[in-house]
Amino acid sequence: MPAIDLIERDGVSTLKNGVSSLRLFIKRGNWADKNRGVILVFVIVFIVAVGIISLFGYRYWIRKKAEKESYEATD
Repeated sequence: MPAIDLIERDGVSTLKNGVSSLRLFIKRGNWADKNRGVILVFVIVFIVAVGIISLFGYRYWIRKKAEKESYEATD
């Protein structure tokens, strides 16, 4: 038994539930174009998250650099 059963009528394949397989490929909408606000929120959240992670990384790097400079080597 195949994963998708097709019924052939007049040269057009149709799924068992009546949806044309040709329509599945042609009638596709652009979700991102219809929901621009959601995409904008995703981008803003991503930028803020990268900024926060970068801030913590920078602070860690500065702390390690200060510890290294304050280390006194004895001769």
